[in-house]
Amino acid sequence: MGRVTERRRVIRIRDGAVSTRPDTLVGEEPLEIRLGGRPLAITMRTPGDDFALAAGFLVSEGVLGGAGELANIVYCAGATEDGSNTYNVVDVQLAPGVPVPEITLERNVYTTSSCGLCGKASLDAVRTSARWPLDPPADAPGRIAPATLSALPGRLRAAQRVFDRTGGLHAAALFDADGELLDVREDVGRHNAVDKVVGRALQDGRLPLRDTILMVSGRASFELVQKAVMAGIPTLAAVSAPSSLAVDLATESGLTLVGFLRGSSMNVYAGAERLALGAGAGSRA
Repeated sequence: MGRVTERRRVIRIRDGAVSTRPDTLVGEEPLEIRLGGRPLAITMRTPGDDFALAAGFLVSEGVLGGAGELANIVYCAGATEDGSNTYNVVDVQLAPGVPVPEITLERNVYTTSSCGLCGKASLDAVRTSARWPLDPPADAPGRIAPATLSALPGRLRAAQRVFDRTGGLHAAALFDADGELLDVREDVGRHNAVDKVVGRALQDGRLPLRDTILMVSGRASFELVQKAVMAGIPTLAAVSAPSSLAVDLATESGLTLVGFLRGSSMNVYAGAERLALGAGAGSRA
């Protein structure tokens, strides 16, 4: 199996002084996900938690919804010409009776570590395939205090152990509504980190992830909102901006979407009713 980190020599220039030193880099290798022996997708990921990544990916695709629907996940031997196991190909076997989606050329796509799958990126596709529609935000008014959200970036950062050595990893963390850390995963790609969190929850029989908060490093893209909705997560927070399509999907799905979460400052783009904002929430500066 590939390593999470690798050591490489680097030329360092600082204040005009040049030196050579070893540096720790994050690992990045392709992972091919097969379903019942048939290729489904390839993603560039940081090795580790590969089975959780594959399971989480299939949750976001609407294929899996519970641990009982998953029979097995294995690494595939013989993926190279010499028959060796690269640990870069996994095969997912569904439980008997679980419908196998049609795998077409359109679905057998390549996904980068920053983009994620975009082939099915439509609001209608998410709405019709979501197993656990989110409750309207107004049904859980004031459930989350802004102070709880403000503490999440620091807790996420404190849990990023590999980032401390490389500075090159994204992270996704799952918190309960009171801000207690439930799980955290790191990866070179944000969407992979989310898949690892969701996949681990599926393996543990914890889906849907109601009354939780998903915190991600970086921006909140459409595919991250999609993954949250498909896992039944009602609140997504990010340290950077969301995209317009992410806001559209969050609004339509009833997800609370928070961006630019830095210290006590944040922007709420959708589902503000879940937050305890007080009487001045609708006022203008």
